[in-house]
Amino acid sequence: MRIRYLPETLINQIAAGEVLERPAAAVKELVENAIDARSTRIDVEIRDGGKSYICVADDGHGMSDEELMAALDRHATSKLPGNDLLNVDHLGFRGEALPSIAAVSRLKVTTKDAASGQAWSIQVEGGRKGDVQPASHPQGTKIEVRDLFFATPARLKFMKSERAEYSAVKDILFRLSMAWPEIAFTLTHNGKKVLNLYAGVDEDLFAQSKSRMEDLLGREFIDNALPLEAERENIRIYGFAGLPTMNKATSQWQYLFVNGRPVRDKLIIGAVRGGYIDVLARDRHPMVAIFVDVPPEDVDVNVHPAKAEVRFKDPNLVRGLMVSAIRKALHEGGHQTASTVSLAALRDLEKQKAMLIEQVHAANSNATALAQNSAQPLSSNPLIPRGFYSPATQGASPSMHMPQQSGFADYASAQSSYQSSLLQDAPSARAEHHDHHAAQVEAEQSAEHFPLGAARTQLHENYIIAQNGDGLVIIDQHAAHERLVYERFKAQIAEGGIETQGLLTPEIIEMDEGDIDRLMPFADELKKLGLDIEPFGAGAIAVRSIPALLKRVNIEKLIQDLADEVIEYGSPQKLEEKVNHVLSTMACHGSVRSGRRLSVHEMNHLLREMEATPSSGQCNHGRPTYIKLSLNDIERLFGRH
Repeated sequence: MRIRYLPETLINQIAAGEVLERPAAAVKELVENAIDARSTRIDVEIRDGGKSYICVADDGHGMSDEELMAALDRHATSKLPGNDLLNVDHLGFRGEALPSIAAVSRLKVTTKDAASGQAWSIQVEGGRKGDVQPASHPQGTKIEVRDLFFATPARLKFMKSERAEYSAVKDILFRLSMAWPEIAFTLTHNGKKVLNLYAGVDEDLFAQSKSRMEDLLGREFIDNALPLEAERENIRIYGFAGLPTMNKATSQWQYLFVNGRPVRDKLIIGAVRGGYIDVLARDRHPMVAIFVDVPPEDVDVNVHPAKAEVRFKDPNLVRGLMVSAIRKALHEGGHQTASTVSLAALRDLEKQKAMLIEQVHAANSNATALAQNSAQPLSSNPLIPRGFYSPATQGASPSMHMPQQSGFADYASAQSSYQSSLLQDAPSARAEHHDHHAAQVEAEQSAEHFPLGAARTQLHENYIIAQNGDGLVIIDQHAAHERLVYERFKAQIAEGGIETQGLLTPEIIEMDEGDIDRLMPFADELKKLGLDIEPFGAGAIAVRSIPALLKRVNIEKLIQDLADEVIEYGSPQKLEEKVNHVLSTMACHGSVRSGRRLSVHEMNHLLREMEATPSSGQCNHGRPTYIKLSLNDIERLFGRH
């Protein structure tokens, strides 16, 4: 077959296949164009998940008639003033979005130019452009897309359900609106407004972001997220890191942005994982919203068709700054644990309470019916203690049955003798007892002012019950002490460094040269963790020392795992995880075991240590070490509120 030139329509359809895989992709491109047009309000309306109708309207600067005609040609853009693709200061810049959408749909664009004040419209069907016509339109641009992919029926076969497509559109708008809190957004689906976000009025961008986060993710996220901020060499990172105990089964709750662009970049995802490396189980994911601002010339956003991935000029700097920012935020968060843990426990208690009430009502109803049918006394109810009601009152209104007189007299006599013996004690003994008791009460009352309160008792030799000024705290003594010992080990290593074990003869590991090239830039970082590697000819690495804690490790497998992690996450984290795992195991064996009875002094000492230790709100495996129940929560359980 001879080489031929493809027709323009087919070229545009191929380009559309690269840029548009579903309605959400079209919405993303159109909303990004509206943001680039300096809009302060963007309204999105879709029908049938966006398959039959998409409308994006904004109040931006609009276009002239000549610009409107050019905007529908491929590779025509107003967002790239120069020819440097490494200095992109806009979300959209390729000039492919509108012609690609127009090639596979029925498109109408209506716009009013801010400079001339004139409005124009144009219609395109399957890539065939009509003429530009005068129109009546308020300031801004309105783009309507009907019957997406009608010109490429094969693509329609791969569309998902209306609900799935709608969810994808909503997620796109969620992420874009999160990155641009100064813009108002609305989303309407099938005539119902499902999203209505007002523009931020606070001059501080951080405050605007916090307000937008609360609107989108709810107050629960803000209450359980720690603010983070770091800046180095013109790179700024800010946002919110959720407490480790507020985690999810997937990473879809991680909102990551580079220069206002939502991304799913493996380096940033790996950095988030590195920041939570020793406070979260490997199969759990934190909730985060993190923004990275980088000079445009230091990041390449042109490495992915949908611009979902980026490439940094100095990836190690970005990753290191993000990891340190997350860890610093978690460290400053101290011993906090997510309120969601307490709310989950409270919901479980309320369910059990409702079930118990139903069981009691059912048992009482059965007992009453049985008593009426068989003339048995009410005291036969299995839920009422035997002898609780006086036999003399059966058949009438029941009254409490008092103990027999002889027993009561014996009790009164013994009580009187005990009080007499106390009165005969010396005044100094009474004063000493009173002073000791008063000091003990004062100490307990002062302990209640601490966040974790004062220990009151121990249940099942594993759970400490403490009372603070707000309510009740339940502490898992083994998990809490395990974290304390683990942090102590880490502090000792930080002071003295990780002990290394030199190998008598270097271990030579044969590897793919590409894996070696990816791994060697991290040699200095690995050496700090006790692993000394260097190139050994073509296709091999020499390992000269390993961390002493990992003396039984399979060196070849460890090196290959590290190389695989660089491919997946952009950095090797397996070594640090292995070191932390050993420390965690040592901490587990060196901590207070479940089943050990503690004195009140030991329990209070543990609580005070937790309050002074960062990350003590969760154990080494990411489980909470304590839960709080406020007095209001407890009173609600008993129907007092």
